[in-house]
Amino acid sequence: MSIKPIVRAIRELAHAPATLEFPEKREQLADNYRGVHKLDMQTCISCSACARICPNVTITMVEAETEHGTKLMPEINLERCLFCALCEEVCPTKCLVLTKDYDMVKFDRRDFIKRPEELE
Repeated sequence: MSIKPIVRAIRELAHAPATLEFPEKREQLADNYRGVHKLDMQTCISCSACARICPNVTITMVEAETEHGTKLMPEINLERCLFCALCEEVCPTKCLVLTKDYDMVKFDRRDFIKRPEELE
């Protein structure tokens, strides 16, 4: 039996971890970083421009309850999204924007589909 693996294991235990502590330490993001979408349901006019321009068919329009009744609002599948920001550029009221939030850890694929109420 060789002692080299045991010595190496003890040496590795003495080193500090090489990974970032999450979420206590956040990375510094570039100014042009695009993260999770945010929707202002009050200013959305249900024009469907975001859904029409999406290259991956990530956005679908679904009915959502608002103060003014039921309106068609964007539902976004973050699993398919390219984060290209075309939806943000085409929005006439600028109610759909991409934030700098990058925390998208999910255990179920269905959790990546965000209803309009979840995008606020």
